[in-house]
Amino acid sequence: MTFSQMMIFGILALTMGLFLWGRLRHDVVALAALMACVVVGLVPAADAFAGFGHPAVITVACVLVLSHGLQQSGAVDRLARNVLPRDAGRIATLGALMGLGALLSGFMNNVGAMALLMPIAVQVSGRLDLTPGQVLMPLAFGTILGGMTTLVGTPPNLIVSGFRADAGLGHFGMFDFAPVGVSVAVLGVIFVVLLGWRLVPARKASGAEGFETGAYLTEVRVPAKAKAIGMTLRQIETDMAGADAQIVGLIRNEVKMIAPHGGRRVREGDILMLEADVEGLAEALSAFGIKLEEQGSSSDREEKSEKAGKAKAADTGEGDKDDKDDKDEDENRREDEILLRELAVLPGSSVVGRSASDMHLRSRYGLNLLAVAREGRRPRARLRTLKLKSGDLLLMQGPGDVLSDFANETGCVPLGERDLRIPDARMAVLSTAIMGGAIALVTFGVLPAAAAFALGVLVSMVVRTVPPREVYTAIDWPVIVLLAALIPVAGAMEQTGAADVLARVLVDTVAQGNAIAALAVILIVTMFLSDVMNNAATAAVMCPIALGIAATLGVNPDSFLMAVAIGASCAFLTPIGHQNNTLILGPGGFRFGDYWRLGLPLEALVVAVSLPLLLIVWPL
Repeated sequence: MTFSQMMIFGILALTMGLFLWGRLRHDVVALAALMACVVVGLVPAADAFAGFGHPAVITVACVLVLSHGLQQSGAVDRLARNVLPRDAGRIATLGALMGLGALLSGFMNNVGAMALLMPIAVQVSGRLDLTPGQVLMPLAFGTILGGMTTLVGTPPNLIVSGFRADAGLGHFGMFDFAPVGVSVAVLGVIFVVLLGWRLVPARKASGAEGFETGAYLTEVRVPAKAKAIGMTLRQIETDMAGADAQIVGLIRNEVKMIAPHGGRRVREGDILMLEADVEGLAEALSAFGIKLEEQGSSSDREEKSEKAGKAKAADTGEGDKDDKDDKDEDENRREDEILLRELAVLPGSSVVGRSASDMHLRSRYGLNLLAVAREGRRPRARLRTLKLKSGDLLLMQGPGDVLSDFANETGCVPLGERDLRIPDARMAVLSTAIMGGAIALVTFGVLPAAAAFALGVLVSMVVRTVPPREVYTAIDWPVIVLLAALIPVAGAMEQTGAADVLARVLVDTVAQGNAIAALAVILIVTMFLSDVMNNAATAAVMCPIALGIAATLGVNPDSFLMAVAIGASCAFLTPIGHQNNTLILGPGGFRFGDYWRLGLPLEALVVAVSLPLLLIVWPL
């Protein structure tokens, strides 16, 4: 063994030890490993940051951005509402939830899919008489299984494809992972739905995730062609039962009716007074095609103002300059990203005793008051004339900097940030079409994955399904740094011959020259490493070893690369192996040792199913 080989093994051993220690972030450890390789001369300084331009890294970043667009537009919320049964039993509901999670994870970041479906899982757990954890763990495992089915489903698949291309074999196609991945995912979901969920410990959540704000009172207008037109109030409330929302009033022709009769039919132009939390409000808006009254009235006023301005210009002949100024102002305002923010009214705040109309929120600040949550009795006044009280929670809409200035000026406190979004049907269609178009470009070989998804990001920015300001915040930068740092380290393993040395040891001592045994060793070792360290890091470390073993045995390297992809995607034993496992730790009330009860039999099933399939689909 040469000195350079001993050095790279020492750096890798220390790196894995730091990963397992868990006191430092994964990206910090990976960057430290890269710098160590540069200092000792294993990676040329000029090539140290070449990983940031690697196609796998670019693709992962772009997929995260496109996933953000799907999430924020409400496209996935709409899919979830249409797919998940509302009154089915445990088996059907768990099957639909896990199946949807697996399907979404095949085409978007699986962490994003998990984050979208978590509130739904917690909601249905009560209806199924299960603890939140008994639904959250199956969902987390379902999204992890779904990620292994396509090229873009999970970062390890992109990394494996990149190593295949670096070896001169070309990239894997979009659905090359599907024959084995879909089979494993389907059988895994079936096992968990029929039997596995019973192995999950029934624990209470260790603490509330985020914060509870109670129910908001808001007003929604029924526009032309809305689904709600012609339905009775009772029918709408029945359909909204799953969203935990209720109708508390109806305003028709400026006449307000408190607790209207359930048999009354909804007409175009009606204003419904709803009591719901933010998630329930978003679902109701999307389901019935209704709009927040304050948003709609704001748009109407802007349109009327624009028409009045044009009429004035026609009469005076002096409107050109003013029209240009207004246009420039509108363009500048569009550059300010419109956000939803929750503000708490503190005692002594200047808004206490005043209404939105009193404060001239629109004309003075350019803000909309969308809803108010108040403990105690339910407010009876219209939203824009409601006198605010200390302790009220306000759901407000406007540019982020203006919202911050308003909070500081009035003595309100912004609540901790959480995902608040109002569905937009047009944006949902556009974001879905962009993601589908990028996938199609890759599937039919028109563009490489990195270029296709980068083009998708560009289109998303142009049509604003992902506003330019949100592009960089949508990317999980620690993951990007982790990948970019470990790719040169993995290259050093190959260039120094360390991967070949380790491959020969595994082949001679463990597999004893048997190709099938060697394939099983790679699969199981990768699965074990993925349970205790980041799955992307596992793939980057194991790919050179897998290629070295295949070269030593003179067999098909694709079999071994696919084994790495499957093993890196199957982290079911610990809460640290995958971000989705970590997400459910608190809400599910889990302990570190709870995961193996379902995870161990599931990993055994994965090995039993995937090993023979690898030999059939990717023969040695």
